[in-house]
Amino acid sequence: MLEEGQSSNVEDRRGMGGRGLALGGGGIGTLLLIVAVWLCGGDPSTLLDQLGGGSAPVQQQQPQQAQNNQAQTDDEKRFVSAVLKSTENVWNEILPQQARVRYVEPKLVLFSNQTTSACGQASAATGPFYCPGDEKLYLDFGFFRELKTRFGAPGDFAQAYVIAHEVGHYVQDLIGTMDKVTAAQQRASETQANQLSVRLELQADCYAGVWANYVQKKGLLEAGDVEEAMKAAASVGDDSIQKQSQGYVVPESFTHGSAQQRMSWFTKGFQSGNIRQCDTFATR
Repeated sequence: MLEEGQSSNVEDRRGMGGRGLALGGGGIGTLLLIVAVWLCGGDPSTLLDQLGGGSAPVQQQQPQQAQNNQAQTDDEKRFVSAVLKSTENVWNEILPQQARVRYVEPKLVLFSNQTTSACGQASAATGPFYCPGDEKLYLDFGFFRELKTRFGAPGDFAQAYVIAHEVGHYVQDLIGTMDKVTAAQQRASETQANQLSVRLELQADCYAGVWANYVQKKGLLEAGDVEEAMKAAASVGDDSIQKQSQGYVVPESFTHGSAQQRMSWFTKGFQSGNIRQCDTFATR
């Protein structure tokens, strides 16, 4: 699938211990503690020595296990690089045509467990996200395993849809939509802010559909690919998640849209291939 080459914009932070800015395992809190010691006239090196002594022993992997893990890691990176390359091809072509905006390719950060971003600390529990502060996409492959086992949405194209959705948020940032929504949310009530968030997410779904339209025109779609994407979109609908987690649905608390809405807007983008058909803010 998506044999269009490999992107050079993947930043692989896996295997870095998941500590990000952590010092001695304490993260930003430890960093602030060190600064506080320094401001109070203490010696930060003493604290660093104490923290360094508390590191847990590293469990050595057997050679075969290490080789298997490395092979899986390489396969995951190749897959993400191929999907990202596909999004680069489509948006480099159609964003100038349809929005008169030049596409500047974003970085995608692969991490495991946790990492740091301009939007704060990111963990596997956060799920994939786009950070406007550093214009990077963040992804822990553990989410894809959750997508398959917990949400019942397996398949390569389901995973590709997730990446294309996050790239959709980056496109929103380039066009200026994200800044407008953020400003509007600051003036809105909590319910209104949630509704704006839903429209932003549904538009990213529509942009993912626009990308899928391009993939189809290139003859790169396989049988069942669109169904995989639709199932993934439905599985991460707010109503689907709330039913699974709490047994009932609270529409006022939606921030991403219902399963039906997410599938509908992905389909609209897929059928049209035009971002002008993705104006979720113009609909009631």
